[in-house]
Order: sequence, then C-alpha cells, then structure tokens
Amino acid sequence: MENVVLIIHLLLALALIGVVLVQRSEGGGLGMGGGGGAVSGRAAATALTRVTWILAAAFICTSIALTVIAAKNSASSSVFDRLGTSAPAAEETAPTLPGAGDSLLPPSEGDNAPLVPRAD
Repeated sequence: MENVVLIIHLLLALALIGVVLVQRSEGGGLGMGGGGGAVSGRAAATALTRVTWILAAAFICTSIALTVIAAKNSASSSVFDRLGTSAPAAEETAPTLPGAGDSLLPPSEGDNAPLVPRAD
C-alpha cells in the first residue's frame, strides 16, 4: 500500500512540475515579463490553473497519507529496534559535582592538581 501511494505521489509531483512550467509567466517574483508563452488564451490559462489546483490538492492528500502510513508502521517500534541494537544505557558510575554548600580547596600539589570538595 505504501509503495502504491509513494508512486502516485511521485507521479503527481512530476505532473505538477510540468504543469507549472507550461504556464505563462506574468512577471511575478522573478521580475521577468511574460511575453508569449506556451499558453496565451484566457480559457487555456484558466484550465491550467484548475489542473494545477487539482494536482496540488492530490499531492497534499498523498503527502498526508504517506505520513499516516509511516506513523502507523513505526508506532510500536524504535529506531534501535529496527537496527537490531539496544539503546545505549546510562553510565552507572557518573561523576558527581560538588553541592551548593561545598567549598573547593585550592590545589595543593602544583597547578595540575584537581580541585577537591571540602566537607564542612
């Protein structure tokens, strides 16, 4: 089912690209004036606009369908489950930081000595 929807989606994308490229440019965002394009009649332009809207609506519908199918397929599994590995476990011996009440003594053995928390 997913492959059928994906193929329809790709065909709609190609058709939508083709229909948009065939339409006459009216100098919108690119600043290029629209001389005689492939379609010059008003009725043909209206038909192409209608086809563009239909293809765009079908493209959005197949996009939503693919999203729903992908969510349905992956709802009960993790990425790690599909890879065959387990999720990384948290370290059991994580270092602890000194608390707010602890003060740090200055190093006593040269510059490279670690700071040691002092318990008052």
